[in-house]
Amino acid sequence: MNYNVYTESTPNPATMKFIVNKLLINGSVDYPTKESAEKAPFAKELFKFSFVNGVFFASNFVTVTKTEGTEWNDIEAIIKEFVKGAVESELKVQAEEQAEDVAFEGTDAEVKIQQILHDYVRPAVEQDGGAIAYKSFTEGVVTVELRGSCSGCPSSTITLKSGIENLLKRMVPEVQEVVSEAM
Repeated sequence: MNYNVYTESTPNPATMKFIVNKLLINGSVDYPTKESAEKAPFAKELFKFSFVNGVFFASNFVTVTKTEGTEWNDIEAIIKEFVKGAVESELKVQAEEQAEDVAFEGTDAEVKIQQILHDYVRPAVEQDGGAIAYKSFTEGVVTVELRGSCSGCPSSTITLKSGIENLLKRMVPEVQEVVSEAM
């Protein structure tokens, strides 16, 4: 098969999405550091580039975070070519495939929050090259973790407060606030 890689900018100027016409992974996985990618062949190879500062995979794309002081114009074609070669040679995203577990647990409110994040928020956040993970719900406060291009994105606070918080408050009356846990 002939694989194509095309790029898409994200709201985070430090990240870019490299989209492939092939499913890379079910679910998503984030490698915010070189050390975290030790057991991830594809990400480990990307981190060999001195200008790569983070790698995130979801469905058919990889989001790359560049180092400060590096310009996308200088590295975009290099990463694009690498991604194409990695996909063609079937370089694995993870050493072993891990199935995405979509079973939600907790109180009725917690299950509803997790379902809303999975069904409504996750697809939108993935469009921007990122991911959101539910962490906890305590005393009206929903804690989530932002990954990929959402981690460190200047507009993620607006997305969190204006978008996600308003949606959850509307659909789950017990929700008073949504906060992001730093990675």
